[in-house]
Formats: sequence, C-alpha cells, structure tokens
Amino acid sequence: MKEIPVYLFTGFLDAGKSTFLNGILSDGFARQSPTLLLRCEQGEVDYAPELLGQVTAVAVDSQEELTVARLKQLEQQHRPEQVLIEYNGMWPLAPLEQEALPANWILYQVVTIVEAATFEVYAKNMGQLMMEKLVAADMIVFNRCTPQLRDALRARNLRMVNRRADIFLEYPDGSAEPYLTGDECPFDLSQPVLHIPDEDFGLWYVDAMEHPRRYAGKTVRTKLVMCHVPQYADVAIPGRFAMVCCENDVTFLGLVATGQGLNQFPNRAWVEVTAQVEARRHPAYGGEEGPILAVTSITPCEKARQEVLTF
Repeated sequence: MKEIPVYLFTGFLDAGKSTFLNGILSDGFARQSPTLLLRCEQGEVDYAPELLGQVTAVAVDSQEELTVARLKQLEQQHRPEQVLIEYNGMWPLAPLEQEALPANWILYQVVTIVEAATFEVYAKNMGQLMMEKLVAADMIVFNRCTPQLRDALRARNLRMVNRRADIFLEYPDGSAEPYLTGDECPFDLSQPVLHIPDEDFGLWYVDAMEHPRRYAGKTVRTKLVMCHVPQYADVAIPGRFAMVCCENDVTFLGLVATGQGLNQFPNRAWVEVTAQVEARRHPAYGGEEGPILAVTSITPCEKARQEVLTF
C-alpha cells in the first residue's frame, strides 16, 4: 500500500494558516504533483486559484467528517501524492492522529501557526488546546510579530514547551528570524534535581558541552550506559549511543564522571546516575572545559526505550 505523506497545519482562526499555505504554494510546493488539501475552517484569506495547480481543495465542515472511510474515499477519488490539512484550531488533535488517518497516511510534519498578539489570551483562556498544538508541532511560527512581542515571547522561554520544534518569529513585513538566539536554556534549572528524560539526553548533552558553566553546581539525574576507558583510569566515561545522521554513523556521547562505585559496573551496563555537575577541563574533552559529573548515587536500571538516540 502506497504511503501518503500528510502535512498538518494548525492554529486558531485568523492565526494566518491560509496566508502561510499560500506562501508555500507560491514557492511551488505541492503544485507539481496531485495534492489533496483538506480545509477544516474558512478564514478571511482564500487560496489564490493560480497557485493551486494540481491541488484539489476539499472543505471539511465538522470533525466528525474526518474518518478513515471518508479519507480513503477521497484518496481513491483524487489519487493524491501528498495531503495538506488546514486544521481547525478548536478541534483536538488526538482524534485525527489516533483514529482518523488511514494506515498509509503518514503524518510527516505538524506546523503550528500562532498570531503573536493573541498568544497570551489564547494561552490563558484555552491553555490545553493551545499547548497541545505547540507540543505536537515540528515547526512553530509566531506571525505578525513586533519587537515588543518578540521580547515577551522569548522571556517565556517557549523552548521548555517543545524542545524539538523549529520556532520562528515572522514580522509584518514578511521577514523572519529564529526564536532561539543561542542563549536560551532548554531545561528548567529552578528545580532542585534536574531530571533528564531518556529522549532528551542528546539535547542536554549538546547544551551541557556548549555551556558547561550553565549547569555547574546543579544536580542532575539521568540514565547512562557505563563506559570505562583505559587511558582515563581515574574516571568513568558513561554516556549514550547516538545516531547523528544515518545507521552507519553511531557515536558515543560520553561524559566524564567521578565518585565512588563507578568501577562496580562493567562496560555497557545501564545505570541511573545522580550527580552534581562541575565545569572543569579534562583530557577526555581534548583539554577543553566540559561538564564533570560528581556522582552521588548510581544504581542499575532498565534500558531506555530508545537505546540509540537520534537527532
């Protein structure tokens, strides 16, 4: 059965989804091959007919219309190579993701469009609906932004809501810039013990290696794979395996660790470590300053669900 990529665009009414899609279509995306566009709400901006090309737009008036049977019918009728869905921001995502999409419709990307000026109002009054759209997104675009709104959005550190999404700020003149400036911390450092989820270890590792002093003095807890390196007999180098770009490019992300009890665990043993982070130079880091884990507790644990991290 042929797989069909699905691109989901969501956001509240007047957030700018249709304008965003018009921009994508004007760049030629989806116009060169048969494309099905499901329009789940009617905004102020319509699609420019000259941009549609091979795109067939179908109106969806209620969430109940989004069923496997209905979508398979549209697939058989229009034979699309890809599907775009302009989703109603008032509809929850779970029914679509878990029940409505046919098995061969693969959700390839979720783009959440947010009007910067109304974000705080929606977040306050419809927090759950707003947050699920942000959490699910692979890309978040805050449009109609101003310098004042930009600063307010960055002050919220929205990276805490979604650590994997690409986030952009788009200004009224059409220009845009990344939300991240490089100074934001992707973790909440106010908690007494910073728990690093299994799936976020790669993100934390990169940030800790780039900004070791950011975590100096902080206590962290995470799962690691034990590693002993003969030339560094006075320390252990536990870490995680990660696939950087392909299956043939698996590397080990190791961290220098000191403390009692490290030698009782053999190589490749899974351990849960609690440690206080220090920022010091070490030969294992090529003589550069890096995070040193002063281990206060180490116990055996189950493997992470995803043994090899991906970026």
